[in-house]
Formats: sequence, C-alpha cells, structure tokens
Amino acid sequence: MVTTSQYFPGIWGFPPTTQSRPSSIILGVTWGCLLSVAIVATAVAGVAIRKGENLDPQTDWCALDVVYAISYVKLLITVIKYTPQVITNITNRSTKGWSIVQILLDITGGVLSIAQQGIDSWLQRDWSGITGNPVKFALGNVSIIYDVIFITQHYVIYPAREEGEERGEEEPLIRGRGEEDRSTA
Repeated sequence: MVTTSQYFPGIWGFPPTTQSRPSSIILGVTWGCLLSVAIVATAVAGVAIRKGENLDPQTDWCALDVVYAISYVKLLITVIKYTPQVITNITNRSTKGWSIVQILLDITGGVLSIAQQGIDSWLQRDWSGITGNPVKFALGNVSIIYDVIFITQHYVIYPAREEGEERGEEEPLIRGRGEEDRSTA
C-alpha cells in the first residue's frame, strides 16, 4: 500500500511532477512481462477448454503455470528494482539521505526464506523443496546479493565522513522552496 501510494505524491506532501516518466527500457520490460503472463494465461485457458476435466497438471498447462509465470516476473522486477539504487550510490559516492533499515529487513527476509526452504527439505529428506521452487530460492539469493552490496556501500565504501557526523537519513532528499540546507546553516 505504501508503494502504491507513491503514485499520489500529494499524500506525502510532495508536489506532483509531470517530468517523471518511465524509460523506454522499463516500459518494454513492463509490457513484455504483461504480455508473457497473458500468453501463459491464454495457453492455460485453451488447454482447460479443450481438455475439460481430463486435465493432467503434471503434463498439461494448468493454473499453477500462471502463478509460475507471475513468480518469474517478480524475480525479474527484483533484479531490476535494485540496480538503479546501486548505480545512484556509486554516482553520488554516498548513501547520505538513504535509509539502510529497509535493506537490513530485506536481507533478514532473504536469509529466512532460504533457511525455510533448506529446513523443510532437510526435515522431509527431499531436496525438491529447493529445486521445485527455483524462483523462491533465486529471490532469496538475489535479495541477499544486492543487500550485501548496499550494506557494503553504506558502511564500508561510503561511511559517514567524520566521527559523529549524522548519516542524514532523517533529512529529505528533495527540499521545498525556501527551505535551506540545514548542514550549511
């Protein structure tokens, strides 16, 4: 809900902007993902109509394949969503104004997700819990890899410059008109 609410900047006190538009790459990825899921859903519907109750989920397209298609879209989006922040941190040579808290929660989620798959597989003495759900395993690993990059950037590569210097996580990234930079005042 918080992410969706960002489409309405007035809720957060930000002035609406008309200059921001998705890049052609992101629009292509978005339409490609939507089209891919629609194709899979159409294939599933076609098989369901043709076979009716004689549908065999092990060999035929079924509703679970639509869920798998959506999960691959989620994996792609996860890879894409982290990359601009890594690049921004490198370009700015700083993580000032960017909160690390969400990343610490995210790495916890990634570790726990992979651990849950491993524990379930170990208890069942069957590793298909990991191999049978490669997207969940990949999501956990992708999140952990990016989170390690962010943590390294925040605490090792671009730490606070002076002892006692605030990281600036409470300061807004965009200042309103007439608002001065508190660090120079």
